[in-house]
Amino acid sequence: MKGGPQAEARVLGVFGVAMINIVAIASLRDLPQMATYGVGSIFFYILAALIFFFPVSLVAAELASGWPERGGVYIWIREAFGGRWGFVAVFLQWFQNLCWFPVVLTFGAASLAFAILPERAAELVESKAFIITVVLVAYWSAVFLNFRGLSGSARISIVGAFCGVIIPGVFLIVLAAMLLLRGDPPHLMENGARWIPDLTNFGNLTFSASVLLAFAGIEMTAAHAREVRSPERSYPLGILVAVFVILTIFIFGALSIAVALAPDQYHLQSGVTEALKVMLHRYEMDGLARLIALGMAVGVFGSVSAWIVGPSKGLLASAEDGTLPPWLFSTNSRKVPTRILVLQAAIVSLISQAFTLQPTVAAAYFMISVLTIQMYLLMYLMMFAAVIRLRRTQPEKARAFRIPGGLPGLWATCGLGIAGALLAIVVGFFPPIQLSSTEMSPRTFVTFLGIGLTAALIAPAVIYQMRRPQWKRRDAPVSASGSDRDGTG
Repeated sequence: MKGGPQAEARVLGVFGVAMINIVAIASLRDLPQMATYGVGSIFFYILAALIFFFPVSLVAAELASGWPERGGVYIWIREAFGGRWGFVAVFLQWFQNLCWFPVVLTFGAASLAFAILPERAAELVESKAFIITVVLVAYWSAVFLNFRGLSGSARISIVGAFCGVIIPGVFLIVLAAMLLLRGDPPHLMENGARWIPDLTNFGNLTFSASVLLAFAGIEMTAAHAREVRSPERSYPLGILVAVFVILTIFIFGALSIAVALAPDQYHLQSGVTEALKVMLHRYEMDGLARLIALGMAVGVFGSVSAWIVGPSKGLLASAEDGTLPPWLFSTNSRKVPTRILVLQAAIVSLISQAFTLQPTVAAAYFMISVLTIQMYLLMYLMMFAAVIRLRRTQPEKARAFRIPGGLPGLWATCGLGIAGALLAIVVGFFPPIQLSSTEMSPRTFVTFLGIGLTAALIAPAVIYQMRRPQWKRRDAPVSASGSDRDGTG
């Protein structure tokens, strides 16, 4: 943006902060998983907002307003703990994004199946060949569109938000309300009748970890913290407004699916379209259900196209420090890093093969989702630790926003976030009892997560160790912390 940091610092108010977060985070993809808890989903959504979304928002805002340089998480962790850990953090962020693409495209494929072949939708959403084909065709097509600089990310994001979230979300909630007003028997209590679910059985809590992924990504929007008017007041208020709106969409969306469908009537990857189909069928509006499903598919594919270059931005900042060979980030005439995009596409293609290794699409879909969450949570743990350390090592660093409450507020915020993240990581390793019908092997589930997380931690350490001095960009900025770039302090 033009005008420099000082001009940017007075652009956004409470409403602007709220809207940025709502558009970036709100999604319907995880609603079917939370619908399995029935009324208990309210408890998990509110809990996640308190122990995860709000703490991460405040931490990311302080870090982004103090270190606004391109690179985000990499810069923050590098300043606190050195280049080695900065690279591990940004690698986790990058790799979890690559795992996210097959998951969200599976949701898009399920919507597309109902839009084009409604009579065979139930069969197609569990067809590994169909899901993998749609995921690969959609992702590689988005890659080649980005080669030509045709992503149009801003417009596509807006279209995706309306087609994929706002319109179907409103229909879902309104139709569920009409169902109740008509006096039709709801299935809400069949999905879950406990307002506070059984917290002693970790196998009953695993699905709830997915709610954290629904709130993930706030560290990206926190880059706007330095553009906020009166950030000490406006940013927390904006986050509160965003939390309220997002919780409303999530809670009523999940409850709407639970009202419309019995537990055995929907799949994790297609619960939204199945609920819309059932409710609109009562009004003989099946064609509208297909149109909404098509809009959801378009929204998903558009969102993927808009975000496809995003995961590489943090890696690019670390590459300038010499962690990766320069040829990997060479760009074409349109300034697109084509080689890194091809590498990402190859990895996404490999991850997609996980669908062939599980008995059902639902099992593979959930396993990859949990792996994505676990990697993201490890990165967030590093963020919480970084903001504490930087308050001690760089107290004089100007920050447009600071976590309220001084040191007690800082420790309370980070302590809550760390406790929530650690609990979610532990819970994530327990196979969910809700997937008992999918024939998912508990041993395979735990092994997949263990290998995935281990690889995600070992790979960046090995890559960092292989770096070469000549890879470093000569004009790369020096770390303000005074620590050297190999993380030795």
